Amino acid sequence: MLQIAIINGPNLNLLGTREPSIYGNTNFDDFLQTLRLQFKEIDIHYFQNNVEGELINYLHNCIGKMQGIVLNAGAYTHTSIAIADAISSINIPVIDVHITNVLAREEYRKTSYIASKCVGSISGLGLESYLLAIQYFNIKLNH
Repeated sequence: MLQIAIINGPNLNLLGTREPSIYGNTNFDDFLQTLRLQFKEIDIHYFQNNVEGELINYLHNCIGKMQGIVLNAGAYTHTSIAIADAISSINIPVIDVHITNVLAREEYRKTSYIASKCVGSISGLGLESYLLAIQYFNIKLNH
């Protein structure tokens, strides 16, 4: 069975209540259940943490266990060389996802330290960004 990890960074534990006009009203745990029902042939693992080092530790722990990673590093996307280095070090394809269109937001969000280390990026499509990333892995890694 295909093993995929979804990793969410800082403040994404507040989805559903955090700035709903920007991030929507859906709680991520509810959305995760929908993903798991839609992709029964994939074992979807989930990790969320607000601490940069814990995200790096989880990326390292994926070695030998996961075939793909869907990563929303949140604000660390724009600040963390350490997470970029971790992505480069693990030899697992990572897709960078964002709920909002980061290129249409504040200037500082237009810089990504991690995007160049990932196989692709999906942004601005709401929670569907995660679904599209999993569909990619389902097609790419199951064939």
